[in-house]
Amino acid sequence: MKKRKNHSPEFKAKVALEAIREELTLAELSKKYGVHPTQIGTWKRAAIENMATAFTRRGAAPEQVSAADVDKLHSKIGRLVVERDFLAEASPSVTRDARQKMVIRDHKLSMRKQCELLQLSRSRLYYQPVGESAENLCFMEIIDKQFLETPWYGSRQMARYMKRNNHRCGRHRVRRLMRLMRLVPIYQEPNTSKKHPQHKIWPYLLRNAIIDRPNQVWCADITYIPMRRGFLYLVAIMDWYSRKVLAWRLSNSMDADFCVEALKEALANHGTPEIFNSDQGSQFTSGAWIDVLMDAKIKISMDGKGAWRDNRMIERLWRSLKYECVYLNAFETGSEMRAGIGKWLTYYNSERPHSTHGVLTPNEAYENKTEPMKLAA
Repeated sequence: MKKRKNHSPEFKAKVALEAIREELTLAELSKKYGVHPTQIGTWKRAAIENMATAFTRRGAAPEQVSAADVDKLHSKIGRLVVERDFLAEASPSVTRDARQKMVIRDHKLSMRKQCELLQLSRSRLYYQPVGESAENLCFMEIIDKQFLETPWYGSRQMARYMKRNNHRCGRHRVRRLMRLMRLVPIYQEPNTSKKHPQHKIWPYLLRNAIIDRPNQVWCADITYIPMRRGFLYLVAIMDWYSRKVLAWRLSNSMDADFCVEALKEALANHGTPEIFNSDQGSQFTSGAWIDVLMDAKIKISMDGKGAWRDNRMIERLWRSLKYECVYLNAFETGSEMRAGIGKWLTYYNSERPHSTHGVLTPNEAYENKTEPMKLAA
């Protein structure tokens, strides 16, 4: 039986810090340090959540615990026992991947007990996934470029395209890679997947709405960005009327955290919109994302499943970004990609006129400037 590894706190901090820098993908970090990508993601989240404790005052006198506090603690222990029993019963309603992320290797509870409570197979936790091969990364870039040209291609049609161009990539591999890149064809799909019971799907509020001013409606989306040896995910927050990109973030994982960070930055720098529209992706239905919108008293709108028209503006942004920036530069690291995309988005907002507003740039349209009069010949 393979001996379980016990990593030192210094090693965990080193790996977590490198994951936070997002210079490498989780698969690359896993290969570099010999640690499961899911474990690296757990260390990354723990490092971010506990970072504030590094700045607490040392030597402070311990607080006195009153009898009332002791009673509260006993009451809380009772609630935790009930919640533990509830977890054992309710865990099947949570997806297997979500339950797998709940397992903490250095927890006081043994791995066997945690798996028993979460109804998981221990063998699955020790599986070491392999990062995408060079061939798959090449196929992903080909599929992504073709999808920008023919966004109605599903996995079947894309597999035919690959076969006609002499690429040995069958339909099942095409389907898996398209799911990995979050590429969904623009035709309406039947609703065959059951909604997560804890994630509310909000109604669509933009039907027949006239959007004629900045900060009336904002939207968000996530896309796959290829690198020379892997890929990252990019989220952007856009003002619907002006097409101005208000905030953006890159991440090597699909957690909701980087989306929430971009949303908070947009709200801090540009105020609050009346409505925020997004798709039904798990990042945009998560509690962290919804709480920020609710606290800011913003109306929440979500596209219908397969309703591609609702997201067409930001899809056009992805097309322009990839053809004018990403595909022209084979980015090696996350910092190179971050600098290149930041430079292009600054150009897009401040110098590149948008066809929707004539000769006005998104920045000028957002500031409610008018199009200059044409000079007589």
